[in-house]
Amino acid sequence: PLEMSAKKPVPFLRQVVSVRKKVHRDPRFDDLSGEYNPDIFMKTYSFLDTIKKQEKEMVQKQLKKCRNVEQKEKLQQLLNRMTQQEQAQKKQQQVRERELALKRQQRELAKQGKKPFFLKKSEKRKLELAEKYAELKRSGKLESFLSKKRKRNAIKDKRRLPSQKDL
Repeated sequence: PLEMSAKKPVPFLRQVVSVRKKVHRDPRFDDLSGEYNPDIFMKTYSFLDTIKKQEKEMVQKQLKKCRNVEQKEKLQQLLNRMTQQEQAQKKQQQVRERELALKRQQRELAKQGKKPFFLKKSEKRKLELAEKYAELKRSGKLESFLSKKRKRNAIKDKRRLPSQKDL
């Protein structure tokens, strides 16, 4: 805007140069960016998995060489975070594959002329639990998992019971 004298009163109809306001857009919610498809996203950015693996190996090597306690602790935390991210990604992929298999099954049933049947959230959870049980049984870690689960439940039960002080 033009500088004007503060001594003179401002005219009623002042000429102001209009400035175009910059429109900010968020690509997450904008139609111009297209729709999010996790399968396409995973295929497009699959090269990142190899880079992450290389980085993880590099961190493991640094961890073995490192002598400084603080540095070693930081590297260990970084390594733990990387493994957790990897596990979360695998779990997400398994869930996606399971849902895809259910959709395929529904399509086949629809082609045969049957009504589509969609699983409830609780039934999906039961299927997931059964799959986890089968996986633990296959890997031989079922007993340790169940014993930990029993201990956790026992602690919860103890917490819920009234203590001797209350009686």
